[in-house]
Amino acid sequence: MLIHPWDAAPDEEALAFVRANEFGHLIASGRDRDVPVVVPTQFLLADASTILLHLARPNPVWSAIEENPAVVMAVAGDWAYVEGAWKALPGAGEDPRLGVPTTYYAAVQLVCHAEIVDDPDGKLGILRAQLARLDHGLADPAEHHRRLPGIRGLRLTVQKVAGKFKYGGNVDEAHRRYVAERLAERGGPGDAAAREHILRRLG
Repeated sequence: MLIHPWDAAPDEEALAFVRANEFGHLIASGRDRDVPVVVPTQFLLADASTILLHLARPNPVWSAIEENPAVVMAVAGDWAYVEGAWKALPGAGEDPRLGVPTTYYAAVQLVCHAEIVDDPDGKLGILRAQLARLDHGLADPAEHHRRLPGIRGLRLTVQKVAGKFKYGGNVDEAHRRYVAERLAERGGPGDAAAREHILRRLG
């Protein structure tokens, strides 16, 4: 993806966003395919260099990974449409009709090496780790031992982090704060999260 210098995020910021949004698209290009296999999935960022997940055995992604273990986990969110008129400051001689609308958003792409986990103990370890993050009070996954053959685990080793936080970093503080105020007023889906990113990145 295109990342301008003013939108670029250090790895720590990008990984914090991923950790807070552990749902993305696993993309496996395989070899000599017309299109890659794209799988929307829940996952666990176990640490800064490890992603764990599991998928159903019939999933078409497995053959693509076996062909080529280089994959991408793509996560995007906290988006909000920014109206063109919001780009013009009142009293600054700027015509609101000439404001250029855009969409603010965060996106992180993690380039990874994929390792398929098929042994029962390995799959149970992945399931336990995911449930420890997501759900509590359930029986140990081993209680479902008859279902284990129906899934395969994945361990992704993160090799590259590309983070983009497109929240008006190319304009001055006054313009960004004005957009933040408009987002607060509108209060639509995604507006609060986008506003938080604008203000956080102002420092």
